[in-house]
Amino acid sequence: MNVAILSIEGTNCDEELANCFRVLGAYAEIVDLKQFTKEVEDKRDVRNLSDYQILMVPGGFSAGDYVRAGAIMAARIKSTLGKELRDFVRTKGNLVGGICNGFQVLVELGLLPGNKDATPTEPQVALTTNSSAHFECRPTYCRWEGGRFLPLIGVPPGDVYYFPSAHGEGKFVLSGKKGSTLKELEDNGQILFRWVDPEGSRSSYPWNPNGSEGDIAGVTNLEGNVFGLMPHPERSFTSFQLPNWTRTGIGNGRGDGYRFFESIVQYARTHP
Repeated sequence: MNVAILSIEGTNCDEELANCFRVLGAYAEIVDLKQFTKEVEDKRDVRNLSDYQILMVPGGFSAGDYVRAGAIMAARIKSTLGKELRDFVRTKGNLVGGICNGFQVLVELGLLPGNKDATPTEPQVALTTNSSAHFECRPTYCRWEGGRFLPLIGVPPGDVYYFPSAHGEGKFVLSGKKGSTLKELEDNGQILFRWVDPEGSRSSYPWNPNGSEGDIAGVTNLEGNVFGLMPHPERSFTSFQLPNWTRTGIGNGRGDGYRFFESIVQYARTHP
């Protein structure tokens, strides 16, 4: 089972993300966008998107986050890899995910919340500057809403995950256009995670660190095979990444990020 971690200049969470999948037994490779578009000198470095089952867009500051966070990377993907990405999303069993900056990229591509054809479109929502007007780097919790996300189908709604946050433009704002209102996302089961406090209840700042509408921390497309979330599950993969691990004495166990990525790998293995 092959995982591609898509990178360009400025992405900086790719190695941590790849390591999560490697620990879980998947073959994870960090692939520069130019390798997919064959813009490399050595032909041995060329990669084909169709050879992978999972495509992940990692966090960081792609292209310096100039213009808007994720906008330049999304424009480059759409102009050079658009057809291959469309075919990839439409292939049964494939998954596309974006974390933090990667979520911003998928929103800019129009893949999230997406349309019934699962193809890149114009942006339907925005991930904009946090309500605090500050970069928020803090412990945060998310609640599984029991939606369409294929790897978590069967997990009871209300399950809480500890995923820390680190972003300056994570405020999820809906445009109000068809397919992107809060009620439509709720009715369609497209809300992946909501920001909650440690007890699992919806709350205000700092537990909702950015002021997102509807406390939305992550969404999926209509088919449930494209997802994005603002917090970083790769930063809670092991228990020693928890802020209280020195007090609890649990330093080598599995964190909530482990069980999240494990569900993704298990789904991909059983849906080739």
